[in-house]
Amino acid sequence: MRELSSYSCVLLLVLLALSAGSCYGFGTFGFDIHHRYSDPVKQILAVDELPAKGSPEFYSAMVHRDKIIKGRRLATANDQTPVTFLDGNETYRLDDLGFLHYANVSIGTPAVSFLVALDTGSDLFWLPCDCSKCVRGLKTSDNQMIEFNIYSLNSSNTSSKVPCSSALCEQQKQCSSPQSNCPYEVLYLSNGTSSTGVLVEDVLHLTTDEDKTKAVQAKITFGCGQTQTGSFLNGAAPNGLFGLGMDNVSVPSILANENLASNSFSMCFGVDGVGRITFGDRGSSGQGETPFNLRQSHPTYNVSITQVNVGGNTADLDFNAIFDSGTSFTYLNDPAYTLISENFNNFATEKRHTSNSSGLPFEYCYDLSANQTSFEYPIVNLTMKGGDYFFVNDPIIVISLQGGDVYCLGIVKSDNVNIIGQNFMTGYRIVFDRERMVLGWKASDCYDIEASNTLPVNPPTAVPPAIAVNPEATSGNANNTNISGASPSITSPSRHLKTLFYALTFALIPFFALI
Repeated sequence: MRELSSYSCVLLLVLLALSAGSCYGFGTFGFDIHHRYSDPVKQILAVDELPAKGSPEFYSAMVHRDKIIKGRRLATANDQTPVTFLDGNETYRLDDLGFLHYANVSIGTPAVSFLVALDTGSDLFWLPCDCSKCVRGLKTSDNQMIEFNIYSLNSSNTSSKVPCSSALCEQQKQCSSPQSNCPYEVLYLSNGTSSTGVLVEDVLHLTTDEDKTKAVQAKITFGCGQTQTGSFLNGAAPNGLFGLGMDNVSVPSILANENLASNSFSMCFGVDGVGRITFGDRGSSGQGETPFNLRQSHPTYNVSITQVNVGGNTADLDFNAIFDSGTSFTYLNDPAYTLISENFNNFATEKRHTSNSSGLPFEYCYDLSANQTSFEYPIVNLTMKGGDYFFVNDPIIVISLQGGDVYCLGIVKSDNVNIIGQNFMTGYRIVFDRERMVLGWKASDCYDIEASNTLPVNPPTAVPPAIAVNPEATSGNANNTNISGASPSITSPSRHLKTLFYALTFALIPFFALI
């Protein structure tokens, strides 16, 4: 196996930057996001030997990761000039790195680029740093290694360690004196996964939207990850984790405290895996909104849902749920799970899939016949506290099996916390407004940001036109049922994987939802 040179690694990061764009018109700064399963990133990274998109292995791997990340816990209003990250505002949804959204960020002097995972379920931003145990490269399909940059305090002229006396030091009880280096530790309850090190300060490189040559350097605090364990050594967030939570140590909080952006940001989740994250975005007129439910310690983006609508049948049901970008699918406990699932099942006209050997992670799946050209499924909509509607654009998932395709309701039963995952956020720009403490949402394609702010989000009024049925493809909300047109089953050499690869795939799944 041949290792690529450092120059090749830089070239990879340049390619990622060249594919990036900027967000305009908000008085904000940001960068684009891509899902790990998006084609642009697959082409750049050229990483194969993955579960075929649309296969049961694909979705089993994501659900396996989601179930584990739910057990993780952390141990540890003025208008600004529009600015964007130096490497652009595009983010990537990567197939081979845990079904998370990734972005390129530049840190230090001279600037060094890192491909970091984005997570609204945690707060701390950490990078592999002067590490004894960390991932230093990614193996490609032709047995080459794409080398990752490793942050080094000694290599940056603007770096400094954070003392225990800092207000951002949460591990002060572990300090021998106020002048000691502040330690940090991120613990994961499953699989012995953790990141430990010390807090450091350095510059995050930005540019203004108005003038790309005007540099903006934001002094931020982040974790120098000296030791990674568990899944972090097997490809989960191999080059760092970008926490987007509410605590003061998160990057959105730091940027707001430095008056570089309003204390609000948005994430857009495109149907093709391409998206954008925009700091300082406080939303737009006509968006839906609901207040956050705040708790004293480690607040999360938790909201209240007051009604559910399946196929036009509305039921009053009060429950809370966390909007989490680090979770692939939506997880609901009873009674919400049973109410939605059974009502969905009552409207389904196809035969329910009953095979126990399919390896499907979803309970409510339905067989599609080989010559079937279309199928109908009921809409799934939520009424949020305050009365605004959240119309789920992507409630189903089409999965290829050896005997044919099935479609499934993309909800997994939870034993505890309710989580609204990425599949329910698809097609929306989600605004995390920490100034007004509200969650906002508006339909968006994540490409034309200004145009997307005017897209209507209206209650269902008419039957939508038929569209092709491909894995992950759904039609827009329109009537009490949605109609899809069927396409041939997806075929791929890697669709039906061996047991060994199941294990390897699960080992690569990251653990990022803070509970």
